[in-house]
Amino acid sequence: MRGRLITLATVLVAFLCGGGVMYYYLEENPIVVRNTPTQSTYTTGVIQCSDDITIDESGIATAVGEIYDATVTIQNYKNGRLVSSGSGFIYKKDDHYGYVMTNHHVIEGADRVVITLSNDDQVEGTVLGSDEYLDLAIVQIDAEHVHQVAKLGTSENMSLGDTVFTVGSPVGYEYRGTVTRGTLSGKNRKVEVSIASTNDFMMSVLQIDAAINPGNSGGPLVNIRGEVIGINSLKLVEDEIEGMGFAIPIEYAMEYIDDLEQGKELERPFIGISMLNVTDTYRLYQNGIILKDNIDSGVVIISVSDNSGAKAAGLKKGDVIVEVNGSEVSNAAYLKYELYKCHVGDTITVTYIRDGKTKETQVTLTKIEE
Repeated sequence: MRGRLITLATVLVAFLCGGGVMYYYLEENPIVVRNTPTQSTYTTGVIQCSDDITIDESGIATAVGEIYDATVTIQNYKNGRLVSSGSGFIYKKDDHYGYVMTNHHVIEGADRVVITLSNDDQVEGTVLGSDEYLDLAIVQIDAEHVHQVAKLGTSENMSLGDTVFTVGSPVGYEYRGTVTRGTLSGKNRKVEVSIASTNDFMMSVLQIDAAINPGNSGGPLVNIRGEVIGINSLKLVEDEIEGMGFAIPIEYAMEYIDDLEQGKELERPFIGISMLNVTDTYRLYQNGIILKDNIDSGVVIISVSDNSGAKAAGLKKGDVIVEVNGSEVSNAAYLKYELYKCHVGDTITVTYIRDGKTKETQVTLTKIEE
């Protein structure tokens, strides 16, 4: 018993001495803050780290509420058969109708369009207008079915790394109303897409890493205020690529909205040439054209149409167009992209190579030939 008491006393003395030494060491060599400790107070998802720092962890639920009931699923029927499905959003309402924006490829070839609302009501939609180069379409529904209209924002004041999210129907009807969240990964990305042939047009788009799958096409890309800043359009699909989706900036779409609502065919300018890419060496050879080895970018004129702007400007077969209005023309897709930013009657500056010399000429654009 006496031995146990001696052991206990020894341990107690060691503890008190050790604590005293440690207290003295921390007083003289502080390694932690000993002021009022930082407190985390969880109230409605807000973490208060100090008096002047607040981190909002409430998520995007409020913003989702601003767009959710304006988002729809679009089903494309042809000859009584469901061909495909996509997404869209109601961006406008008047006394009689609601107006849904989506992608052209979502409704392309449809003889019947069915719109499923957020409450699962299904209504018939009428395609007012669409354009394959813009990849935009407008579908009309009766106003009585509209429960919410999307707020439109702008992508121009967005910064890289800003939070964005999408609402749509990935894979199809079964997963309608799916929300995916990510960041704005890039702006003004140039992506080549196929219209009439392989990679024959260029789109300027927003890049995002929010999950986009088949069925998300046409749905809204939204900022944390619940405002639509883009229309989801496409993604890169390869085994080694992940998280690269693209959306059409909303301000670009709105430039053409009046014509699409009225069902007008968009009038595109015509330069007046047929062309091949400089990389298409075999077909160039078939047309009797052999380029110098140092020309590795641009488009080669194969023929020039009579009574066209190109003819009047003196362009001819074998000329290699390398720039339009100071912007590089790498191939035919880039040339169309630059042309379609202009209007009929505009005059553009074309930089081209002829006989190894770089030249410039002014071309007035005309209406596209039928």
